[in-house]
Amino acid sequence: MLLLSVFNPNLLLFVLIGLVVILLGALLRHYKQPYVIAYILAGVLLGKHGFKIITNTELIEGLGEFGLILILFFIGMEINIPNFIKKWKVAVFGTILQVLASILVVTVIGYFYGWEVKRILILGFVTSLSSSAVIIKILQDNKENNSALGENIISILLMQDILIVPMLIATQYLGGGKPDTSEIMLQIIGGILLIVCMVYVLKKPEIKIPFTKSFEKDHELQVFFAFIICFGFAVVTALFGLSAALGAFVAGMVVNSAKSTALFHDSLNSFRIVFVALFFVSIGMLIDIKFILIHWKIISLLVLAVYISNTLINAIILQYFGRNWKRSLYGGAMLAQIGELSFVLISSAFFSNIINNFTYQLAIVTTALTLLFSPFWIGLTQKILK
Repeated sequence: MLLLSVFNPNLLLFVLIGLVVILLGALLRHYKQPYVIAYILAGVLLGKHGFKIITNTELIEGLGEFGLILILFFIGMEINIPNFIKKWKVAVFGTILQVLASILVVTVIGYFYGWEVKRILILGFVTSLSSSAVIIKILQDNKENNSALGENIISILLMQDILIVPMLIATQYLGGGKPDTSEIMLQIIGGILLIVCMVYVLKKPEIKIPFTKSFEKDHELQVFFAFIICFGFAVVTALFGLSAALGAFVAGMVVNSAKSTALFHDSLNSFRIVFVALFFVSIGMLIDIKFILIHWKIISLLVLAVYISNTLINAIILQYFGRNWKRSLYGGAMLAQIGELSFVLISSAFFSNIINNFTYQLAIVTTALTLLFSPFWIGLTQKILK
C-alpha cells in the first residue's frame, strides 16, 4: 500500500517515452535518419491519437517549451555577432518576401475554393513560418550552423520569431478583436531593449558575466547559474509579450561574447537533449491518424504543395543573397516545413472564429506532418542535387 500511495504515474510515463525513443532511435540510426523523427513518432504512438498512454498532454507540452528555449540558447552561444549583424538584409528582406510569397500562393489556392480574405491571410502566415527546432537541430548535426548558408537560414528563422508578434496582433484584428494598446507598447519596448542589448554586446570586445569564475570548480552551482542566465532572459522577453525563445537566443549571444560557452554547454547539454525530445514528442501527439486516413488525399496534396512552394520561394531568396543555386535549393528544402510557432497562430485563428473546426484540424495535421517528414525531404533534395 505504501508503494502504491507514493507511486507517481508521470514517472512511468517518462520511462515509457524513454524506452520508445531508444527503440525507434536505434532503428532510425541504422537507416541514418535523425532522432527528431523518433521523437515525433513516439508522440504519435503514445499520444491521445495512438495508444492513449500519454493523457497529461499539458505536462509534455509545457516541458517541451523548455526544449525550444534551450535550442535557441545553444545556437546563440555559437553565433558570431559581427557576422550575424552583416546578415540583416537576408533576415529582413528574405523573411518579408517569404511571407508575401506564401500569402500569394495561398491566395491562388483560395481563389479556386472560394476562401475569405481573412482565412487566406491566416493560412499564408501559417505556411510562411519555418521550424527553428527542426532546422537548427539538423544544422548542428551536420555541423553547418556556422557556414554562410547556415547563418543566412538562422537569421531568417530569428526574424520569423520576431514577426510572430505582429501576425498574432493581425489575427486578433481579423477575428474582430482589438489588442490592448498597452500590450502593443510593451512589445515595442521589449523589442527596443533586445536591440540595445545586442548593440551593447556588439560594441564590447568581451563581456564579463558576474560570478562566472566563482562557479568554475563547482558543477552543481554551475548548472543552476546556467539555468538562471538561459531562462532568466526567456522570462524577461516573455513578460514583454515577445517570444521566450528569442530571449534565450540573446542570452546565448551574451554567453558567447563572455567566452563562457564551454561552462554553459557542459552544464545544460543533457537537459537540452531531454527537453528537445519532449518538444518533438508533443508535436507527434497532435497527429490524428484517423483524420489522416479519412482526408489523406487533401492532406497529401497540402503537404506536397507546402514543401514545393516553400522550397522554391526560399531557394530564390537565398540564391539572390548567396549566388549559389545548389546551396540555395538545399537551404530552401531546409526551410520548407511549417514551423512550431504556426500552432500558436492556428489556435488563435480557431478561437477567433476565423477558421472552422475542419480547417483547424487540417492545418494542425498538415503542420505536424511537414515537421515529421522534413528530414526525408531535405535528404531527398540533397540526393537530387548530388
